[in-house]
Amino acid sequence: MSEFTYETASADETRALGARIAALLEAGDVVLLHGDLGAGKTTITQGIGSGLGTARLAQSPTFSLVVDTPLPNGSVLRHIDLYRLNDLDELEALGFEDLTNDDSAITLVEWPERATGMLPERYLLIELEPSGTDRRSIRLRPFGLGDRFAEELGVGI
Repeated sequence: MSEFTYETASADETRALGARIAALLEAGDVVLLHGDLGAGKTTITQGIGSGLGTARLAQSPTFSLVVDTPLPNGSVLRHIDLYRLNDLDELEALGFEDLTNDDSAITLVEWPERATGMLPERYLLIELEPSGTDRRSIRLRPFGLGDRFAEELGVGI
């Protein structure tokens, strides 16, 4: 398995990395965002959204759990926040498996550790860790996505 680690020194750099990742995403892809509160999950999501052509800056969907944003290409950017969920029954009631297996959407999932056992087989894991005031260490690990991500993540990002 390939993995790539990047350091960003500001929220703008984190958004820029998100926009560069967006260029690699296709409908049906799932991106898992792992990190503590304040790690930069929403910031990198804003960059991904910008890179996909949505003018609307993403906000954390903690209170609505799922936010769908239409994209210019007719696809959807789906942002799921599992922070408030406590068990697998709540995930099932949310329709989590259907939401993450939607081939017409690019799906971003915050707090994926709350969905252990229900995660899709293929995804891009983005792990964010603060390493100073505005600095972030960001590790990208594609699982089951084939060579498309393994080759592209090491070039040009």
